[in-house]
Amino acid sequence: MINLKLIYKILGSLLFIESVMLLMCLGVAFYYHEDDVLAFGTSIAVSIASGFVLRYLGHGCDNSLSRRDAYLVVALTWVVFSLVGTMPFVIGGYLPSFTDAFFETMSGFTTTGATIIDDVSVLPHGILFWRSLIQWIGGLGIVFFTIAILPSLVGGSVKVFAAEATGPIKTKLHPRLSTTAKWIWVVYLLITIFCIGSLMLAGMDVFRSINYAFTSAATGGFAVDSDYSLFTPAIQYILTFFCFIAGANFTLLYMTASQRRISTLLRSSEFKFYFFVVLAFSAFIVVELMWKNGYSLEPAIRSSLFHVVSFITTTGFLADDPGKWPHVTWVVLAVCMFFGACSGSTSGGFKCIRAVMLLKVIKNEFRQMLHPNAILPMKIDGTNVPSSKRVTLLAFLATYLVLCLFCSFSMIAMGIDNTNAITITLSCLGNVGPTLGLEIGPTMSWSILPDTAKWICSVLMLIGRLEIFSVLVIFSPQFWKEN
Repeated sequence: MINLKLIYKILGSLLFIESVMLLMCLGVAFYYHEDDVLAFGTSIAVSIASGFVLRYLGHGCDNSLSRRDAYLVVALTWVVFSLVGTMPFVIGGYLPSFTDAFFETMSGFTTTGATIIDDVSVLPHGILFWRSLIQWIGGLGIVFFTIAILPSLVGGSVKVFAAEATGPIKTKLHPRLSTTAKWIWVVYLLITIFCIGSLMLAGMDVFRSINYAFTSAATGGFAVDSDYSLFTPAIQYILTFFCFIAGANFTLLYMTASQRRISTLLRSSEFKFYFFVVLAFSAFIVVELMWKNGYSLEPAIRSSLFHVVSFITTTGFLADDPGKWPHVTWVVLAVCMFFGACSGSTSGGFKCIRAVMLLKVIKNEFRQMLHPNAILPMKIDGTNVPSSKRVTLLAFLATYLVLCLFCSFSMIAMGIDNTNAITITLSCLGNVGPTLGLEIGPTMSWSILPDTAKWICSVLMLIGRLEIFSVLVIFSPQFWKEN
């Protein structure tokens, strides 16, 4: 049935990767001579010890990984990494409770970017770097990162990739998945490096440049400053550009760069939809800000572009307070939260490719009504989409909406403001970060949420990051049956 020994072995090996991440943060703590050295030192010791225990439990395992094992190992990896990731916060006393620490860590790994810390600027540099690093690693996926650097560490990597990858259509660049993973990580690394350089040229110091580049490339949104007014116009344009690029399909970006043809990118139906939505929504908000809030042209264009890109790529950066904007713009930003950017990117949400597929399904349905006996294929960029993918698409949409309704209702029942309850649910399930509402504004932390709501949010973040079915299938009776 479930190959528990192999799962123990893989989890133990992956914990050594997390230990290296913690070691990097320990180096930052030593460099700045701050009080988080002990927290990271203890966390590293616990992480390594846990890794050895799990490796011991998995000794002599059968290395054949079934599809069932793959779904379980991916879900458990994200949970275990988040549990270990809470230790620097808890041991150092930087967060008041384990619930808060788990929420913050899950928000980091899933690149949601929602925080319960009211003033992040008081945290030591090591902790700030830890928050940015977990987002950067979580951007393309914890297990996907491991497949890229140590392909032999994760057996059955194709099945694992299918369980962790985003979007309904998975494209490989190379027959060997590990080679595909390496090239995608090269693209990711180059986006990060160019972002660091650009931010430094715009006047940002090295530490902030690295942290903001990490969270921009990962479309995560954790900040190292509580004052968003520190984003100068130049920095806003830079972050807008890199977040927009990080919201595109990384396989498509690699093909565009390797072929040296921008037309490769512009021919993609998904990218065209993504680009059109960003322009259309930004133009609408520009008009609203100039008409109702008295903005002049350039600030209105800059602010609208920045926030539409930030919300649709599920980054969640803020350079203004959208809570003070006309309420109709909240609807636009909430729609951005729902859609998300492209599949195969670091962003969350429903994904633009699914929106394109839905539009084609609707178009075909109208044609089918007029020609009942016609067989109507559905093609995306010349590739036929089988009927099974269309059924999965509708099931995904239905499940997404049911989760939104159920969790929004649960939060409203807890006494949370209606608008907040809906946008918190969309934000967590889409891995966005900010919320819109009367009690918790976009620039505020989520610390006032009751603990039950924080746990619901943490689960929603994981479900959203792993594309819903990869998590929910584990709770189905069929998953645990012998067959």
